Amino acid sequence: MKTEGKPTLRRDARRNQERLLAAAAEAFREKGLAVPLEEIAQRAGVSAGTLYNRFGGREALIDAVMPELVAERMNEAMRRAEAIDDPWESFVTYVTVLCEQQADDPAFRDAISRQLQDAPELTARCTAELAKSVQLLERAQRAGTLRADVTSEDLLLLIFTNALIVRETVESKPDAWRRTLSFSLAGLRAGCGS
Repeated sequence: MKTEGKPTLRRDARRNQERLLAAAAEAFREKGLAVPLEEIAQRAGVSAGTLYNRFGGREALIDAVMPELVAERMNEAMRRAEAIDDPWESFVTYVTVLCEQQADDPAFRDAISRQLQDAPELTARCTAELAKSVQLLERAQRAGTLRADVTSEDLLLLIFTNALIVRETVESKPDAWRRTLSFSLAGLRAGCGS
């Protein structure tokens, strides 16, 4: 029996899939997207074969788990930014919240910095969510507080750079990214090096 082109799962298969998705979300948040798939299967209480049978591999599992998490995180950043009237502070809040989320959540850090290009659903969601930030960028530019030459690609590079800094310093200096971000934001402000 099929529903909407997909086979209906047996109850035990559906339960295994739900356990795998929950275990993957937990493992990804703790260790990032490179966590061994065997560890995810073990956490779910199933064999690695069950994981591969259900999802085929890492990319499909990531696509099943991460797009929703990315949307939640990025929507939170956008909500917080949009609650601020000042265009510069709104932009700074958005960028800072994204960077905080990268520091707190290895899965989000890997996803938003495009660590896995072979997960098409995740890549599409990241692209769509980051595109929403253009309104904050343009609003700050119209207000004359953000350098006119800053582009959405610059924002992507800032997010990618922050991911690298967090990844390398999370154990030894967990707040090192804040200092680097403050330098970057100062350089993006209109009247500073433009």
